Amino acid sequence: MTTPTLLVLDAEPPPRLGRLTGRVRTEHADASSLAERLPHADVLLVWDFTSHAVREAWPGEGPRPRWVHTASAGVDHLLCPELAASDTVVTNARGVFDGPIAEYVAGLVLAFAKDLPRTVRLQRERTWRHRETRRVAGTRACVVGSGPIGRAVACTLEALGVRTALVGRAARDGAHGPKELDRLLARADWVVAAAPLTEETRGMFDARRFGVMQPSAYFVNVGRGELVVEEALVRAVRERWIAGAALDVFAAEPLAAGSPLWELEDVVVSPHMSGDTVGWRDELAAQFVELFELWAAGRPLVNVVDKRRGYVPGH
Repeated sequence: MTTPTLLVLDAEPPPRLGRLTGRVRTEHADASSLAERLPHADVLLVWDFTSHAVREAWPGEGPRPRWVHTASAGVDHLLCPELAASDTVVTNARGVFDGPIAEYVAGLVLAFAKDLPRTVRLQRERTWRHRETRRVAGTRACVVGSGPIGRAVACTLEALGVRTALVGRAARDGAHGPKELDRLLARADWVVAAAPLTEETRGMFDARRFGVMQPSAYFVNVGRGELVVEEALVRAVRERWIAGAALDVFAAEPLAAGSPLWELEDVVVSPHMSGDTVGWRDELAAQFVELFELWAAGRPLVNVVDKRRGYVPGH
């Protein structure tokens, strides 16, 4: 059998793929060299999952890899019409980030309920100001996105006593359908965006949706930045349509220094880190090696993305 060629779209630090040593011919590319190298690869590992290089290079001439794996849950950064229409199998890193992101969301909910951001600000000012805080147990959450991440978030919040409603693409298997979203948003104390970016979800959190929410509600986005119309969110916080927000993803990353989101008192900005715990890169590399074992043995891959929908079906 011919040794397959693995092309890695690089990012630092590189993946640890020791178990594949001697079994693959590994080549490396960056955004400038990807188009040239694609025709010679059997497999493409998109290690730089922030890059749009695949989407830009794929429509070129010549053969294309039979399998593309991205070290991320989202696939919107690489899907293009030509890739979607091809026979190439696309897989993602489903399963690696579920628990860490759920913990991150739970931490934000607790921080807002206990007014910790204000406590830190007052401490810096050396101001002693007693306040009352909220109980988390008995509050309501609406988690938008019924994939593994959304379900992990819902499970973790429920463990805190939060009554949680899950909203998915369709009403099934413990999830509400999109027609019920506005009703659930209007009752929620915590709204968590954990949906994939598709044509249906792009810009779904706009001025109308923020207007539906309670003035005491907090919005948390750990899905994709483009789920949110950022100008509408800024207005919603400034005019107290909602109590505040925590944002880990943005339409353009890194967030521009001039963005008003940096300065809003009741907004927490984090640099796309909700799923990144100690050792996460090694987990991603190990997952790819396991998938490669299946691929090399001619067995069905898991985490296969429906390229038309833009996510792994199942929930």
